[in-house]
Amino acid sequence: MHPFAYARPHDEAQAVALVAEPGSTIIAGGTELLNWLRLGITRPDNIIDIGRLPDRANIGLEDGFLTLGALATLNQIGEHPTVGEHARVLGQACLLAASAQVRNRATIGGNVLQRTRCAYFRAAEPLPWACNKRAPGTGCPARHAMNDEHAIFGWTDDCVAVHPSDPLVALAALDADVDLVSPEGARRLPVGKLHLAQQEAKAIGHDPATQETVLRHDEMITGYRVPLLPGARSAYLKVRERQSYAYALATAAAVVQMDGDTIQSIRVALGSVAQRPWRLLRAETSLPGNRLSADTVREAVQWDLDEARPLSGNAYKVRLARNTAVRAIMAAVES
Repeated sequence: MHPFAYARPHDEAQAVALVAEPGSTIIAGGTELLNWLRLGITRPDNIIDIGRLPDRANIGLEDGFLTLGALATLNQIGEHPTVGEHARVLGQACLLAASAQVRNRATIGGNVLQRTRCAYFRAAEPLPWACNKRAPGTGCPARHAMNDEHAIFGWTDDCVAVHPSDPLVALAALDADVDLVSPEGARRLPVGKLHLAQQEAKAIGHDPATQETVLRHDEMITGYRVPLLPGARSAYLKVRERQSYAYALATAAAVVQMDGDTIQSIRVALGSVAQRPWRLLRAETSLPGNRLSADTVREAVQWDLDEARPLSGNAYKVRLARNTAVRAIMAAVES
C-alpha cells in the first residue's frame, strides 16, 4: 500500500482547497477508491474525505428542477418518492446498480466517476498483460482478444472499454446537468458532456485510453439538476448474464412524452456500449410525431445501431442494444 495522508474537511471551501493540492484524490462512499488502492490503479499522496460535508446529500425540487446532492447514496435516490414521481428512470437505475450493501455507501457523485470493468484493466499489479489505461503505450489486449463485453461505439485501437455506471445513463437521458466546483469557482455542464468516448478524446488531442472525462484534476462534483418534464414517462432496462449483482451487457434509459398515442418527444441513452452514455439521436429526431408501435420504434432505433462498430467478440451487442432500447421505450410508455 502506498502511504498517504488523510484529511476530513469541515466545509466545501476547505474541501476544494485540499482537493486542488497535487497528489490528492477524493473519497466519499469509498466503494470505488478502495478497489483502486488495492489493485494499484491509483496511488494518491492525500485522500480527502468529503463524505460528511453538510447539505450535499439533499434531494428536492427547486425552480423546475429535481436537485440531487453529490453525496446522496444510490439507495437514498432510488427509494426517494420525489425521484419516483419526477424521474422514475433514475430511481430504477440506482436500484439496479451493484448490491444493496454497496448502494448504501455508493454516492451519486462517485458512481458516475467509477472506472471501466474491463478485466484487463481491473487486475492487480504487477499486470500480467498490457493495458493502455494502466500503462500508456503498452497496448490494448481486449482489442483482439476477449472483448465480448466491450464497446460497439466510439472506441479506438488504443482502448475499447465501456463505462459501467447505471445512474449515469439515466441522467444523460434526463438531460441533467452536473455542478462542479474548483478553486476557480463553480461551473455547470450537461451530464452527457462529462465523459468522452475514446474517439472524442483523441479528436481533441487527449490520450484516448486515459482521458475519460472533462473533469479537471482540481474539480469535484457537488450535485445534479434534472429538468422536470410534465407528463413524461420513463423507464430503465438493464440486461446482464445473471440478475444478481452482475454488470450490464447493455442498458437503456428512455424518457417519453406522449400526446394520446402519438410520440411528442423522446430521449434514449444506451449504456455499456461505449465509454460514455450513447444517445440515440436519430431515433430521438425521427420518432416524434409518429404513432407509437414496437415496429416503428424498432426501425428508428436500428438507424442508430447501423452506426455501431462491433469488435471480434461482441457483434451480438448490436442486436441486444437495439432490443434493450425498444423494450425500455415501450416500458416507459406503459408505466
